[in-house]
Amino acid sequence: MSRTSFETLLEAGCHFGHLKRKWNPAMAPYIFKDMNGIHIIDLHKTVGMVNTAAEALKNIAKSGKKVLFVATKKQAKDVVANKAQSINMPYVIERWPGGMLTNFPTIRKAVKKMGTIDKLIEDGTYSNLSKRELLQVTRQRAKLEKNLGSISDLTRLPSALFVVDVMKEHIAVAEANRLGIPVFGIVDTNSNPDNIDFVIPANDDASSSVEAILNVVCAAINEGLEERKAEKADEAPAKKEEKAEA
Repeated sequence: MSRTSFETLLEAGCHFGHLKRKWNPAMAPYIFKDMNGIHIIDLHKTVGMVNTAAEALKNIAKSGKKVLFVATKKQAKDVVANKAQSINMPYVIERWPGGMLTNFPTIRKAVKKMGTIDKLIEDGTYSNLSKRELLQVTRQRAKLEKNLGSISDLTRLPSALFVVDVMKEHIAVAEANRLGIPVFGIVDTNSNPDNIDFVIPANDDASSSVEAILNVVCAAINEGLEERKAEKADEAPAKKEEKAEA
């Protein structure tokens, strides 16, 4: 099972919190000390919490369910997109589409619209449109792709959310809370950990910190996916035998 270490997190700068005056008192249990007016996160706690979160995410992936990654802040977008793509999980790195979870059928309709536009372009239906009309359609398709392309494979609600910066992504967190979808979150010292099911106290502003945590989390998800694949491969011959005997 993929795990992280104190040294790895320290090297990545996961321990740097926010200025003391910006803190959220609910983060007190995860703060080691304040150094020159900046809160330092207790990485001994973070190590255990990252590993606990990774184990839980591995089990979700092993059961064939999807984890939706959410990070719209500049420092985390590229890291999250790369890591989520590497394990074939959906992600949101542009603006969070309000109601994405609570009004999921509407979002699915918008995703399907991309497919419809593609079909109509391919089969020549749009060939008799004017240049201006075709440009409008193309722009609409590009906008849908930018905002929803990364969730086009998400045909049902995700089984978990992994959020970088729970304060910035508070709408996503609130929607998941309302639907009872567990939230895994990198929570900095200025944020409220109360609505997060799996809190990972760490610096959410440095891409090196986000990457160090995602490395462990995504490796664990990948292990879950591989174990699921192996189990299915083992089941296949057994099912054939059952059919033969019947």
